[in-house]
Amino acid sequence: MLRFLPSFEYLQLDIVGFLAILGEGSVLVNAQVSTLSRFIYLPRLLPAPQALIKPARPERLTHAIGKVVGAHSGNYNSHVNHIAHLLHDGDSLPPYSVRCMRVTKDDTKPACKARSTGPLTWLAILSCVMSIALTALSIVLNDGMALLATMLLSFLSTVIGFGSKWSLKLPVRKSKREVPPGDVVIKYPQGAFLIIKCHEDVARELYWAPEKCEYQVGVQTYRVISLVGTLMLMFGVIFLASATMPLQICFAASYMMLNAAYWTVAALPPQWHWDLSSYKLEKEELQGGEHNDYFTEALWKTIAITQSIKWVKIAQVAPTTEAWDNWLREAEDVSLHHPCRMSEKASVMVLPDWDSQKALDGYLNPSHPSRVV
Repeated sequence: MLRFLPSFEYLQLDIVGFLAILGEGSVLVNAQVSTLSRFIYLPRLLPAPQALIKPARPERLTHAIGKVVGAHSGNYNSHVNHIAHLLHDGDSLPPYSVRCMRVTKDDTKPACKARSTGPLTWLAILSCVMSIALTALSIVLNDGMALLATMLLSFLSTVIGFGSKWSLKLPVRKSKREVPPGDVVIKYPQGAFLIIKCHEDVARELYWAPEKCEYQVGVQTYRVISLVGTLMLMFGVIFLASATMPLQICFAASYMMLNAAYWTVAALPPQWHWDLSSYKLEKEELQGGEHNDYFTEALWKTIAITQSIKWVKIAQVAPTTEAWDNWLREAEDVSLHHPCRMSEKASVMVLPDWDSQKALDGYLNPSHPSRVV
C-alpha cells in the first residue's frame, strides 16, 4: 500500500542544502565578466558558489579559434582574442563568406568593462532582494539557524568578490614612429574571412596584445579568502539543514528560481554582458555580397581588398604548391593593377573583374580549363 505524508510536519527537506550548490555550469559561463563588475561585492544568494572558489584564478581571457594575421604588418596570432571575438562574432559567419569592417575607437571611454545595466546586474539585484527577504522572514519567525545560513551564504558572494575582482587594461602603444597600416585579416575554421580596417593602435589592443587579468589581491591573499569562503559555504549549508520547515521551503524556492534565472542568462549572447561602446564598427558592403560558393572566391576577394598575399603565406591559408603560388602571384598582380573602388551611386566596394576559379583551374589542370575547384 502506498504511503504518503500524514501531515505537513512530516515533510523532510534536509536535502535543501544541495540546492545551494547546484547549477555550477550556469555560473561558470559568465564567471569572468561577473567578477569584472563591481556588483560582485553585493551580498546575495549565489547558486553553486563553489564554482567561483577555485585553486587558481585564470590569468587570461578565453580565446576563440581562428587565424589572425596583419595584412601589411606581418603580425600573426594563432587565436582570436576574447574582446575581438565579442566585437565580431566570427562564428556566425557563413562558410566561405567575406566581410569587411572598419573599426575605430573613442579614447575618451574605457576600452571594455562589464555592462552596468546588463542581465547579470539585474540578476545580482534579484539575488540580493531574495537575501533581504529571507533575512526579514528569519527574524519574524524567530529562526536563528535560518538567519545564520542567510548571512553566511549571502556574504559569501562578497568574500568571493574580494578575491576574484579583476580589471582589464589593454596596452597602449607609446612610440609614435611610423608603422605599417594596422589592417587585420581573420580566417575562421569554416573558411570565412573577416577583414578589419583599423589603426595600428586599435589592432594592437584588440588582436595582438595578450588579454591579461589584473587582480586586486595577490595569490597568497586569494588562497586565504578561498579558505574563508569554503568554510562559510560549509557552515551555511549545515545551518540551512537545521532551519525550520517554513524557511527551508523558502530557501528551496529561492534557489530553484535563481538556478532557472542563471540558466536563462547563461543562454544569452555574451555581448549582452559587456560594454564595448568605445569601439565603433562600420560595415563596408561588397559587390556581390558576402556569400561565396567556393573557398577560392573568398580568398580572392580578401586578396583584392588587402592588395597583398604576404598574409596568406604567413597564416598558411592556401596550399604551398607551385600551382597555388602562381595563382596567388597573379591574384596580387590583378589587385594592384586594378584596385577596389567605391561605386558612385551606392557605398559598395567594387572588386576587380577577374575569374579566380578559371585562373586557378588553369594552373592546377591546364588540360581541363573548365574544371571548377
